[in-house]
Amino acid sequence: MSDPTANQNAHLDEVQPAVPKLDTPEPPAPLATESTTDQAATANTVTEEVHNTETATEVKEETAETPAPDVTKELGMGNTTAKAEAPVVAATPAGTAPAPPTPEIIQPPTFEAAPDAEAKDKEAEVEEPQNTLTSLFLEAEWKALKDFRAQLPEIFADAYPDKPNAKITPVTLWGISIDPTNPKADARVSVVLMKFLRARNLNPTAAREMLVNTLRWRESFNIEAALKEEFPEELFGNMGVVFGRDKGNRPVVYNLYGANPNLKEVFSDVQRFIRWRVSLQERSVALLDFTEVDQLIQVHDYAGVSLTSRDANSKAAAKEATNIFGSHYPELLYKKFFINVPTLMNWIFWAFKALIPSATLAKMSVVGNSKHALKGALLPYIDTKQLPERYGGEAEAF
Repeated sequence: MSDPTANQNAHLDEVQPAVPKLDTPEPPAPLATESTTDQAATANTVTEEVHNTETATEVKEETAETPAPDVTKELGMGNTTAKAEAPVVAATPAGTAPAPPTPEIIQPPTFEAAPDAEAKDKEAEVEEPQNTLTSLFLEAEWKALKDFRAQLPEIFADAYPDKPNAKITPVTLWGISIDPTNPKADARVSVVLMKFLRARNLNPTAAREMLVNTLRWRESFNIEAALKEEFPEELFGNMGVVFGRDKGNRPVVYNLYGANPNLKEVFSDVQRFIRWRVSLQERSVALLDFTEVDQLIQVHDYAGVSLTSRDANSKAAAKEATNIFGSHYPELLYKKFFINVPTLMNWIFWAFKALIPSATLAKMSVVGNSKHALKGALLPYIDTKQLPERYGGEAEAF
């Protein structure tokens, strides 16, 4: 009759982890007289060892992905088998790879998506100070403006090559301080710069050239000195008047060329006339806030002016003044009226109409000398209380 304890121990030897073979003699087998309680305890121990060994084998398969070693061969037990009643671990069929462990699915960390370039641009536009005029800019105008503003340090360096700190030094233009290091801090700066862009069809390169030339001209002309200069009252006292506002709150500038019957004396010194005319323009532009109002209305009154009063000096002065205002005061004119124009001058104007750019022509109106014609032309733009009596309004003016 076989010893049950020996069979249980034999099964335990099959499932225990491999250990080096020792030269010491094996311990004697337990006596057959061992109590039933001891046998049950031994059986429980074997069962627990089997469970622990199975668990260890599963962990080993998950990590090393190799089958468990043949314990009986390493212990020199040959083909010895044990008929233990404990559960038997099912063997993997020959030639069949063990099932791969189920991979643990690790969720990648989630990050908040960074806003794309377009979203950043929109956010920047929201953060940038705005005013009534900048809120009317079109998308294409904003794009050109950002490019133009980025060039300001180089523009100032080109305009003032003798100033080592020109790239970082603010420049005042039309009463607005332009900081090349942070031009978007003041929305009025954007309004001023947009005038150069619009005058050059939103071409930043062409606008850059125009602004550089304007800054150079202002320095060479010495604008501040012209504003402080005193001009003969008998010649220029009544020739230029800034009076009232139009219905859009734009200042109205009146040029009264017939106020002085001695026009030859007025134009006898062409550069003096130019300095006076530029100072009048600067005083008019100073009334613009570039927040809600950024343009002027001009009324050129030719009452009392004859064709014979025009000489070489007056023509030269008119040509130079036109060039200055077109090159260095872009997009500041909202509307220009030529009133009390002699019939012959009216005919000449319309004869050359085809040569005038359409954008400029749209701002110009040639009006006759009757009060009915004047009121019909001016009242749609200037309220009757702001319009001088001589032009059909109610305002007591010059």
